[in-house]
Amino acid sequence: MTANRSKPFHPLVSWLLYPVYAWQGIGVRLKTERMLPPAGLPVGEIAGKDPAIRLLVLGDSSSAGVGVSDAWQGLCVRLAVHLQGRTGRKVIWRAAGFNSATSGQLRDHVVPNLERGLWTHIVLTTGTNDTKNFHSTLRFKQEFGGLLYALKARWPEAHIVWSKVIDFRDVPAMPGLLGRILEGRANAINKMGERLCRERMAVPASRLPVEGPEGFSGDGFHASAVGYDAWAKHLVPYVLNLPDTGNGHTQP
Repeated sequence: MTANRSKPFHPLVSWLLYPVYAWQGIGVRLKTERMLPPAGLPVGEIAGKDPAIRLLVLGDSSSAGVGVSDAWQGLCVRLAVHLQGRTGRKVIWRAAGFNSATSGQLRDHVVPNLERGLWTHIVLTTGTNDTKNFHSTLRFKQEFGGLLYALKARWPEAHIVWSKVIDFRDVPAMPGLLGRILEGRANAINKMGERLCRERMAVPASRLPVEGPEGFSGDGFHASAVGYDAWAKHLVPYVLNLPDTGNGHTQP
């Protein structure tokens, strides 16, 4: 692993440490390079047999591919490539990712403005900004839960997969204390998100295991090409709803 594995703080304790969070968080933000999404239209197609997999990857900067310079190295396209390789089916893909987006912003500003494409599979990358913005679990419940409702209302037959927030202690840009503060909050967000997914007909993928710093881009926060490819491979069984995505892949 890439970082300090000290025990994370309980979410309630993290509120007492808010001044530390604010101080260290500002320091990290000032030192971290502001990266842009790769250029090019966020839509495409990979040839294969019918019926096509129509893939929408919706979420924060990770869905946008921030951290790489070529969209074909980002999460959405890497996932499309691996899905096509696994099934032989045509994959029509759409990346709808936005820097700093929270679950509430996706619910209120993104989903209502997406084109009416008939998406068969939807992957969500959200929760990281809710965590680092210190959103309460109750607020996340309302906003992420509402996002799931909105997606199911608009695309009732779509198979929805949510990718949980990774362990902040593994993020190279995070000082040890800040990582412990945010990891405590991420645990609470992940538990609530998993519960909401199971209640609202979505699939919570297990946490992406972080094997080393090569999975991160130059800012030490977003994924690199290596990281996005590993993330995409991790999600394939959940997207295809394969039998081996049971207890063996579920994060405790």
